[in-house]
Amino acid sequence: MFDILSQVDSDIFLFFNNGLLIQFADRLMLLFTGRFVLIPMYVAVLLLFARSGSRRTMAVLTVALVAAVAVTDQTCATFIRPMVERLRPSNLSNPLSAYAMVVDGYRGGAYGFPSCHAANSFALAVFLVLAVRRRAFSFFIVGWAFLNSYSRLYLGVHYPGDLLVGALIGSASGWMCYAFASRLLHLDRNGIGNAVGAPLLVIPVGLQGFPVLRVRTLAVTADGIVMAIGAVTTLTLAAVAI
Repeated sequence: MFDILSQVDSDIFLFFNNGLLIQFADRLMLLFTGRFVLIPMYVAVLLLFARSGSRRTMAVLTVALVAAVAVTDQTCATFIRPMVERLRPSNLSNPLSAYAMVVDGYRGGAYGFPSCHAANSFALAVFLVLAVRRRAFSFFIVGWAFLNSYSRLYLGVHYPGDLLVGALIGSASGWMCYAFASRLLHLDRNGIGNAVGAPLLVIPVGLQGFPVLRVRTLAVTADGIVMAIGAVTTLTLAAVAI
């Protein structure tokens, strides 16, 4: 059974890793997978917590989110990887590396199960989805986690199974840490959604064209700022990659 699953994992890896080879995408994915590129968006997340209503709430949520990512990262990198010792598909000691497409010689470390990138991304995403409870923001942050995870598959440094297990571990950690913070703060089912959804600024727009464009004002919210910063960062990376 394990051999069958491993073969399926390898086949899916090769399908996605070899299926889209574009020089622009090579550069974009290499930039996007960097740990420090999306720091502006992470900083913007603090604005969400700052709008949560009190300094205590901000502090507890911040500590809980950091704990979710830290626990996830250590679980994957320090405990599971040394026990499983599954070579990355890009590792030269892995026979599959002869068929794996890598970018600029980037092959990562020796072992890749589970993926820390996927685990950390989904720990952050699930925590924020539960805390913010706003549909557009939830789609955005989960989509960002998927893209961050996919970049690892595209670059050839992780199997799909690495990403799946990492995402499950991260999601569980994000859920548990938020549940603890929520109980400590006595948050209701809306989390901090009502607070972060309150407009920080209302900008007059005055579009009076077609019915769908009849917008008189544009409300700037904390979660909207996070999405805007994430989008601008991604577009900036895309511009650099061209």
